[in-house]
Amino acid sequence: MVDLPLSGRTAVVTGAAVRLGRAIALGLAAHGADIALHYHSSEADALRTAEEIRALGRRCLPVSADLQNPSSPAKILEAAGAFFGRADILINSAAVFETGTLAETTPELWEKTIAINLRTPFFLCKAFAAQTDSGDIINLTDATADRSGAKYIAYSLSKIALIAFTRDLAKSLAPGIRVNAVAPGAILPPPGQGEDYLDRLVSRIPLGRHGSPEDIVGGVLYLLAAPYVTGEILHISGGSDL
Repeated sequence: MVDLPLSGRTAVVTGAAVRLGRAIALGLAAHGADIALHYHSSEADALRTAEEIRALGRRCLPVSADLQNPSSPAKILEAAGAFFGRADILINSAAVFETGTLAETTPELWEKTIAINLRTPFFLCKAFAAQTDSGDIINLTDATADRSGAKYIAYSLSKIALIAFTRDLAKSLAPGIRVNAVAPGAILPPPGQGEDYLDRLVSRIPLGRHGSPEDIVGGVLYLLAAPYVTGEILHISGGSDL
């Protein structure tokens, strides 16, 4: 039997039913990890993804939780701990990306964005660190968070804060827990948009093409395999952030 690089490790992946979270969960499973698969409303997608993970010979626990609920981080880590024993890897992938200028941003949009994009990763990291003194945390940020423009002001602020949090946490949790981030560029169109959304961005990308979910999975796997890397914000953007 081939000993895969993540054999024996358990990963908690938020937002793992669809999009980048799904790709990351499947990529980690393909390299040997068992998966605690968080989802909220995408139950059918979550169950399909769980079956794909099990078909790879890995264990998978789907965990439903509304990340706007402050109790969700503890619920997710407790479920993973009860099923697997403990979590070794935390991937904070779940996020919302909704338009809203300063004038358009309502208290409801602000609270939702900050709750899912920042508060939940913060308290998931806290719960993760409370149950282990070793392991890996990877946050998904945004390669152009500081240049997303006034049209996405709450989103931009949440991702900028997550970048700062990643660096601060890397210091405070060292040496046992490494904390890094992956900052995707043009990888998937926003929900409701087609492939032409990405095509319109290509002229601004030095490498002349948009990326794929596999590019992000490769970045996550690199960070998990790089024992002397912590506090890194790995931009996977084709150079669009330059």
